[in-house]
Amino acid sequence: MPRETPLPSDAEWKVLNALWRGHPAPARTLLERLADEDWAYNTLKTMLVRMQEKGLVRAELRGQTTWFEPAIEQRAAQRNAVRRMVERVFEGASGPLLAQLAEDQHLGASERKQLEGWIAALERKEKKRGRR
Repeated sequence: MPRETPLPSDAEWKVLNALWRGHPAPARTLLERLADEDWAYNTLKTMLVRMQEKGLVRAELRGQTTWFEPAIEQRAAQRNAVRRMVERVFEGASGPLLAQLAEDQHLGASERKQLEGWIAALERKEKKRGRR
């Protein structure tokens, strides 16, 4: 059974998001993308080494510079994080999560329409599977 990729910490999500915006990238470029975090270069490098050990990023030495890229796909990582959160916080029920988002985030008309479209598409898929 394959080992499940660990859930990134809050800081690791920030690094992954910076990498997903453009990769591969050296640590200096990532530090620029993460300027709002006010991290020291050594802090980021240490974090990248730990993320590599966890299987979250890959590194490749090119000349004197190490280039980093995500080892996990953004959508898969997001899906995994949401799935774990739903299990932990909502006891596996996604309906209450959607209700919470709708109530707290004040979904706009276009977002509600998009959500309705996703739900309709899922219902069509389920019906199609049921006919087989």
